[in-house]
Amino acid sequence: MIYIKNLADHEDQDVTLKGWVYNYRSSKNLYFLELRDGTGICQCVVSREDVAENVWQAADSLRQESSLEVTGRIVKDERSIGGYEMHVSDIRVHQIAEDYPITPKEHGVDFLMENRHLWLRSQRQWAAMRVRNEIIWAIHRFFQERDFVQMDAPIFTGNAAEGTTTLFETEYFDEKAYLTQSGQLYGEAMAMAHGLIYTFGPTFRAEKSKTRRHLTEFWMVEPEMAYYDLEMNMDLAENFIKAIVGQVLDRRSRELDILERDTAALESVVNNEFPRISYSEAVETLKSDETAALLEQMTEDRKQEYGELEKEREEIRKERGSAKKWRKAQIDERIREIAERMDQIEEDLRNIPTWKESALNFEWGTDFGGSDETILMMQYETPIIVHRYPAEIKAFYMKRDPEDVDLALACDVLAPEGYGEIIGGSEREDDLETLKKRIEEHELPEDLFNWYLDLRRYGSVPHSGFGLGLERTVAWLCGLDHVRETIPFPRMLGRLRP
Repeated sequence: MIYIKNLADHEDQDVTLKGWVYNYRSSKNLYFLELRDGTGICQCVVSREDVAENVWQAADSLRQESSLEVTGRIVKDERSIGGYEMHVSDIRVHQIAEDYPITPKEHGVDFLMENRHLWLRSQRQWAAMRVRNEIIWAIHRFFQERDFVQMDAPIFTGNAAEGTTTLFETEYFDEKAYLTQSGQLYGEAMAMAHGLIYTFGPTFRAEKSKTRRHLTEFWMVEPEMAYYDLEMNMDLAENFIKAIVGQVLDRRSRELDILERDTAALESVVNNEFPRISYSEAVETLKSDETAALLEQMTEDRKQEYGELEKEREEIRKERGSAKKWRKAQIDERIREIAERMDQIEEDLRNIPTWKESALNFEWGTDFGGSDETILMMQYETPIIVHRYPAEIKAFYMKRDPEDVDLALACDVLAPEGYGEIIGGSEREDDLETLKKRIEEHELPEDLFNWYLDLRRYGSVPHSGFGLGLERTVAWLCGLDHVRETIPFPRMLGRLRP
C-alpha cells in the first residue's frame, strides 16, 4: 500500500491512494480533490478530457470526507501540498459522505468539542496529534538511551499521592479506591529495585477547574532515580526538555508549520541554559517595578493587536463577496483564526488588572497560580527552574532543605510564552521517622502508607524524581491556547462525551 508521505519515491509512476476527500473544488472541466490518507494530503487533478465518463461522474458525486481510492500518475509540482500531485485516471468510491458537519466555515468551540470524533480529521488537529506522538517517542527514547527501565504504576490506588481533595473515588469490590493522581509513590518502590525507572500513564485530578491548562484525565511521565539529589534531578529535567524539543524540531517541522508555530522560540530552548532561581527570588521578581511595567506594555500591545485584527477581518470580509470558492474557504479559515485570537486578547485584557494586583500583593509562602507563572515567564525566553519552595505548600514526601528546614528541596520547570508549569519534582524524604512525622502532620492514615514507609526501613537511600505533564508539553510545543486540543478525547469539568 502506498501512502502520501512517500510520494517522492513514486514520481512519474502510476499508483493508487486510499483515503478521504479533505476538500474539493472545480474549474470548468477540472476537479481538484484534496485527498488525505492519515499521513498527509495530496492534490488529485481530474481532467474531463483524460478520464472516462463514469470516472468524471464519480468525481462530480464526491463530497467532503467521502471515502475513495484514486489511481493516477504522481507528478512533481512545487505549488502543490507536499510538492507532488496526482493526475487522476480512475476513481473508486467507497462511500459518499452527505452533509459533513464540520465545514471550512467558522465553528464555535462547543460545536467542535461535541464533534471531536470528526474534528480530529482537520489539518491542525492532525498536526497536533502527530507532534504529541513525536513527544511520546522522544520521552521513551530519552530514558531508554540512559538505561532507565519503564515500569507501570497502578491506576486504582488505596491512598493519595497529592491532596486528598482532588481524588476520584470509586468502589473496588467491597473497598473504597481512587483513580491515581500520580505513579510517583510506586515509582519510588520500583527505583529501589532497579535504580533508574520511569512510569508513563494516565492520571486523574478531580479539580473543578475550567482553565486552559487543566484536564481531569491527563498523561504523566514520572522518572524516579536512586542516589539522585536535587541538583542531579534538575540537570536531568533540563536535558529531558531539551531532548524532547530538539527531536520535535528535527522531525516535525511540517506539522509545526501547519500549526504556525514560531520555531525560533523553540530553538532557543535547545541552545540555551535554563535559568535556575529560588522561590524567594521568583517572589521578588513578581513584586518588582519591572513586572508592573511589563504588564502595562502588554496591555498596550494587546490593544494594538486587537485593532489590527479587526481591520484585517473587515478587509477580507469585503474581499469574500467576489472571491472564488477556494479563496472563500481560505478567508473563512482566517476569519475563524482571527475570532479565536480576538477572544484570547479580550480575555487577557480582562485578566491583566487582576494579574497585576495579584503580583504586587503576592505573599511569600503562597503557591504560584497560573497567572503568577505567566507573569514570571514574561521575563524569560527559555524555561526556568524554580527551586526550594516553602515546605508548607508542598507534598509530605518532599525532603526539607538541611540549610533551611522551612524550605522543601522541590523544583518546578516553567515553560515560557504563558504555558506555566510542565514539570514538578523534588528530592524525596528518605528518613523513616521524619516521613512518619510528615504523614501525621498532613493528617494522612499511616496504615495506608505502611508499604511506602517500608522503603525507608529497608535500604533507604537519597533519591529524587519528577513528573512531566504530557498535554501541557504538547500545548507549549504546538503553540495551542488550550489543552483540550492536545489529547484525542479530552476529559474536563462538564466534558465526558464523545
